[in-house]
Amino acid sequence: MSAFSPRIAVYPGSSDPITLGHLNVIERLSRLFDRLIVGVGINIEKCPMFEIDERVGLVRSTISHLENVEVRTFSGLAVEFVKACGALIMVRGVRPITDIPAELTMMMANRRLAPDVETLFMIADGELAHVSSSLIKQIAPLAGEEELSRFLPREVVAAVRGKMGAGS
Repeated sequence: MSAFSPRIAVYPGSSDPITLGHLNVIERLSRLFDRLIVGVGINIEKCPMFEIDERVGLVRSTISHLENVEVRTFSGLAVEFVKACGALIMVRGVRPITDIPAELTMMMANRRLAPDVETLFMIADGELAHVSSSLIKQIAPLAGEEELSRFLPREVVAAVRGKMGAGS
C-alpha cells in the first residue's frame, strides 16, 4: 500500500491575498476530500503585497470554519510540495479564459516530474470566476472597503486597506 492518499488534496498558490474566488474553491474542495492542504508558496515571478507569514495568517483566519483544511507554507516546485504532503491530487484554481493554456503546460510538466500526482482544475463559482490576486492589486489603491468586499473575505479587506494606507 502506498504512503500517498487519494483522500488528501493540495491546493497550492501564492494567496497574495486570498480572494473570495480562492475561498469558494477551498470550501468546495473541503466537501470533496477528507483533508485539504492549502499551500501558500513563494512565486519568484510575482512581487508580493503581503509577506509569507501575513498571507498564511490571512488564509488561516479566512478558512478557520473548515475543520478538515490546514495551511502550510512551501517553496520550490508545487508538485514536490504535493508529494511531501502525502497527496496524489493537486488542485489548481483557474480562470476560464486567462489561465488554461499556462496551467495545461504546467500540468504536463508536472506529469513528467511526478507521474503519480494528478492535477485537477477547478473554477470558482459564477461571479467569482474572474477574480485574481493580481486584479486585487490593481484595484486596491482606488477601491474602497465596500468595493473590495465584493472580491475579498472581510478579514482580508482590512489588511489590504492597511497595506494601501501604508503605501500612501
